[in-house]
Amino acid sequence: MKLEGILPALITPFDNQGNIDFVALEKVVEKQLADGVHGFAVMGTSGEYYAMNHDERAQVLTFVKKVVGGRVPLMAGTNASSTREVIELTNKAKELGYDNVLLSAPFYALPSNEEMIAHFNAVLDACDVNIVLYNYPIRAGVDVGMEVMEAFQDNARVLGIKESSGDLLRAMDITSTFGSKIQLSCGSDDQALDFFIWGATSWVCGPANFLAPQIVRFYNAFQAGNLQEAQRIIKALFPVMQCLEESKFIQKLKYGCELAGVPGGACRAPLLPLTEQEKVDMKAAFAIAEAV
Repeated sequence: MKLEGILPALITPFDNQGNIDFVALEKVVEKQLADGVHGFAVMGTSGEYYAMNHDERAQVLTFVKKVVGGRVPLMAGTNASSTREVIELTNKAKELGYDNVLLSAPFYALPSNEEMIAHFNAVLDACDVNIVLYNYPIRAGVDVGMEVMEAFQDNARVLGIKESSGDLLRAMDITSTFGSKIQLSCGSDDQALDFFIWGATSWVCGPANFLAPQIVRFYNAFQAGNLQEAQRIIKALFPVMQCLEESKFIQKLKYGCELAGVPGGACRAPLLPLTEQEKVDMKAAFAIAEAV
C-alpha cells in the first residue's frame, strides 16, 4: 500500500442510546467518497475505538469494508494496551479483509524503545499484515521516535508513520533520514501544508470527515504545483483547526458532519456533548472554511 492522498480518520456515529448508528456511518462514508477522498483509516482515535468492545470494532470494520466495496484503500486501527490484545485485534482485522493496520504504542504501559520494537515485531510475527506506525505521544504517553523507525526502515511490511507529535522538525527528520523507506503521513492537521512540502505523501485527517471537499481541493492544488492556491485553502481552514484543538475534538468532528449535511451522531461517555457556545464557535469557524 502506498500512503497517498487524503485519508479521513473516520468517526463512528452513535445514536442517543449509545448504539452504533450504521445508517449514519454509511452516509458519512458515502459523502466523503463522493467528495473525492483517497482512502480511510477506520477505528482510530476519531472513531472512538477505546470506547468499544472487540465485537463492536469488528462490526464497524466489516460494515465499512462492505460499504466501500474496494473503491479506495482501507487501513484498520487495531490498537490496545497490551501486545496480546493488539495481536488478537489485528488478526481479526486481517480475517475481515484488512491488509494494513495503523498502530501506535500501547497506551498506558509507557513502553521503552526496546519494548516498542519488541511489541511491533511480535505483531508482525503473529499477523500477516502491513503496519503503519502512529506517533501520538499526547495520547499514548510515549514517542514512537527515530530509534523505533530505524529498527524497521528495511522491513517492507512497515509502510510508514502517521506523525502526530505536532513537531514539524520530526517530519523533516523522517524524510531526510529514511526517504521512501518510511512513508510520511501528516497527522498534525494544522501543519499539513508544511508536511507535504517536506515530503509527506498523505494526510490521515480527522477534519476530512466534514471538510473533505476543501481538503481534497487543497491536496489537488499542491499536487499540481499550485502552492499559492494550496496556501489559500489551508489558511481558510485554520479557524476550524484551532477550534478543534481547543477542546472536544471528536465532538466537534461530529458536529462538523451535521453542519456539512450528514449525521455525525453522539459520542460515548466519558465524552460530553458540546455546549451551545461551543456549537456557535464551531459553526462560525466552519462557515469560513466552507466558503473557500
